[in-house]
Amino acid sequence: MGSTQDKPQLMINGKRLDGRGPADLRSIKIEPNVVKNAAGSAYIEWGKNKIIAAVHGPKEALPKHFADPERAIIKCRYMMAPFSSLEEHGRTGPNRRSIEISKVTKEVFENVVMLELFPNTEIDIFVEVLQGDGGTRAAGITAAAVAMALSGIPMTDIPYAVSAGKIGDTVVLDMDKLEDNYSDADMPVAVKPLDNEILLLQMDGSFTKEQLKQAISMITDAGKAIREVQEKAIRKPYEQIIEKYQK
Repeated sequence: MGSTQDKPQLMINGKRLDGRGPADLRSIKIEPNVVKNAAGSAYIEWGKNKIIAAVHGPKEALPKHFADPERAIIKCRYMMAPFSSLEEHGRTGPNRRSIEISKVTKEVFENVVMLELFPNTEIDIFVEVLQGDGGTRAAGITAAAVAMALSGIPMTDIPYAVSAGKIGDTVVLDMDKLEDNYSDADMPVAVKPLDNEILLLQMDGSFTKEQLKQAISMITDAGKAIREVQEKAIRKPYEQIIEKYQK
């Protein structure tokens, strides 16, 4: 979040700089099965974000001493390509931010994947950011959930994620990079939609109690639209098979 000095005006007459209202999502498109050698994969365009998520496994856990005889383990790697944003320009390999996002993404899926069905194995999740413009961890989790569903690995639910933030005293949904940099708060949240259980909540900045309630309500309302995009992507390969055999 930015300092008050030289802070750009992010809202004009109740509208954000890209024309959205406070509760509006950026456009979201998900394309399934974009990585042929993955068990499941998805490509997401969320605003200007462009991200590929791929799932491999279940497979033998390596090194073997990491194996759990009662359940699978999940490994996750989130990475931003060196060309994905101005901040990442020229940077290669993991950094503190990518390690943190890998960890929280892993924890989201540990709470929905039926790991007990696959003892002594590992499931790998890869999230590769090709172009970033704010909210990449939320978009990555949303795409990885589609990839996991397409892999056939059983889950108790298909999670989604989106961020809420605060511009002045106005609670806003799904901030882009400029808003993220200069907002007064940022809160990425991952949700299990069947019961609205929160699987991830991180906060930079602060909300009042009422603002927090409003932010969570905006996130769960937006989740209905996000879930529709996820379900459409998951159905698409099966609809294509049915269409092929109906011809």
